[in-house]
Amino acid sequence: MFDPPAGLAAHANVSGSAYAEAAADPEAFWWAQARRLEWDRAPEQGYDGQAWPEVTWFADGTLNVARNCVDRHVEAGNGDRVALHWEGEPGDRRTVTYADLQAEVARCAHALTELGVGKGDVVVVYLPVLVETVVVMLACARIGAIHSLVFGGFSASALRFRLTDGRAKLLVTTDGQYRRGKAVPVKADADAAAEGVDSLEHVLVVRRTGSDVGWTEGRDVWWHDVVDGEPDVHEAEFFPAETPLMLVYTSGTTGKPKGLLHTMGGYLTQTSWTSWACFDHKPDDVYWCTADLAWVTAHTYEVYGPLSNGVTQVIYEGTPDTPEPGRHFEIIQRYGVTVYYTAPTLVRTYMKWGEQVPGRYDLSSLRLLGSVGEAINPEAWRWFHRVIGGGRCPIVDTWWQSETGAAICAPLPGVTPLKPGSATLPLPGLSVRVVERDGTTCAPCEGGILVIDRPWPAMARTVWGDPQRYYDSYFADYAQQRWYKAGDGAVIDTDGYVTLQGRIDDVMNVSGHRLGSIELESALVSHPRVAEAGVVGAPDATTGQAVVAFVTVTEGGTASPAGVSLAEELRGHVARELGPVARPREVVLVAELPKTRSGKIMRRLLLDVTSGREPGDTTSLVDPDAFAQLAAGYRERG
Repeated sequence: MFDPPAGLAAHANVSGSAYAEAAADPEAFWWAQARRLEWDRAPEQGYDGQAWPEVTWFADGTLNVARNCVDRHVEAGNGDRVALHWEGEPGDRRTVTYADLQAEVARCAHALTELGVGKGDVVVVYLPVLVETVVVMLACARIGAIHSLVFGGFSASALRFRLTDGRAKLLVTTDGQYRRGKAVPVKADADAAAEGVDSLEHVLVVRRTGSDVGWTEGRDVWWHDVVDGEPDVHEAEFFPAETPLMLVYTSGTTGKPKGLLHTMGGYLTQTSWTSWACFDHKPDDVYWCTADLAWVTAHTYEVYGPLSNGVTQVIYEGTPDTPEPGRHFEIIQRYGVTVYYTAPTLVRTYMKWGEQVPGRYDLSSLRLLGSVGEAINPEAWRWFHRVIGGGRCPIVDTWWQSETGAAICAPLPGVTPLKPGSATLPLPGLSVRVVERDGTTCAPCEGGILVIDRPWPAMARTVWGDPQRYYDSYFADYAQQRWYKAGDGAVIDTDGYVTLQGRIDDVMNVSGHRLGSIELESALVSHPRVAEAGVVGAPDATTGQAVVAFVTVTEGGTASPAGVSLAEELRGHVARELGPVARPREVVLVAELPKTRSGKIMRRLLLDVTSGREPGDTTSLVDPDAFAQLAAGYRERG
């Protein structure tokens, strides 16, 4: 257990009394958090679930999300405060104050209106991490358009799906982007995706790399031609709280992506408060969430959460190893970053590179660390805490999903004692439980299915165009109880702490024993030679399923005992850590694990490999070629 540092606890934004206050009346608690926002018409209604699973929060209130994130800070006298320190991968930099951001958003809002975009229209944004990406998101929110962000490295087919599914009216893209030191073309993929999409009227293009691009007259327009000349003052319209704000598509790791629809008032209420509470935002903070802006992590904790709280933050276009592995630490040192929120997969990559890389930089400005994307194994947690945080920085390990919109389980950094590997407790006003498939609550320390058993303001309202899929995916299994099924396995211990065990379909049944992928991967990563591990089951005539571990190794480290291969040593290590039943049948050493652009290991693809199936969609992988080599190598093993 790691107690909150005394100095941080004494001045934390939220005290322990928030738990009791919220437990006494959860709806009143969220109503109080809604009052942190600027409303044109303050809501008198709170939660309404009469049409469950269609729910509303604060439905009679009206607000403008962009005003909450920009204008109100300028009007409060904080226009000179830095909103964004932007750093490009080649080293170009830009500083944007809140007054600058207000003017940029105003110009973009005018331009979108000139291009025929209005309330309810879908704007697909296919951009890297640029200031313009943040600007167009806020401009859409300002005029009531719905934004749908697509990662700039996704294929044309992935982009096309989102254009057609949303019936997008406008596509915003760029001539190219910088990736690992190279200027990579983007516009050609955007053109291929846009071809024949009847709903699409214009393609708005940001000049980033100066690359030559194809051009469709009458459809394509340059950002600098249509945005830069617009007025820098814009009168914002106020919208009912249940007005659609954005579509967030699941990554495709579980099949056809689902377009999750989030609305304005409830989403911003929970996003703003959890950002302020979990990251303890202070006026002098320099905050950095490292997620790509296309992911829900960035929507919530890189745009709407921090900006609604008037925070100064860093956004970075490139990869953490360009031009060399210390790039993130160099940025932390340059801007004096105080709060650093990143993914476990990156932490494990740092472990692979070794302590000497961060050791070259001054990281003393850091006061809080954060983890997001998947469960962080205890070994990586301790390394992150000790090496990056200097042993002084609490780690805000957050569990949430695209569907939840904002954090559900996470520590309050001035209140919650931390357990490495655990997302700790449900935040005030939120509630989860771990249950059997029949809905029976599991005993403490017994693994089961994680459900959210109380409605929350930021929850997605539906799957775009397919409400039945929304119901079937998340609510049908526990319809009588009105619970949301997260699809994750978890354990709640005797202290009420929640530890994630991975996706339910990542649980293996070996001779009647249920083994979670996260537990097995954590055991492997606790070995000094292992950087990352992806564990799945494989069919086995004797045990039903057998454990197969795919492992990447660290550079250097201790050698295996004479006559023992590393794979065999790791099999024995898991058996010692978790018991003989957990011993992997195979440990396969690989160069790279298949991971999505958001850093999640695609265990579904590993399961396809071990089951002898043709792997499914790989368009969301960082490196499809590396996965193809992994699959071919496994087949050759027989």
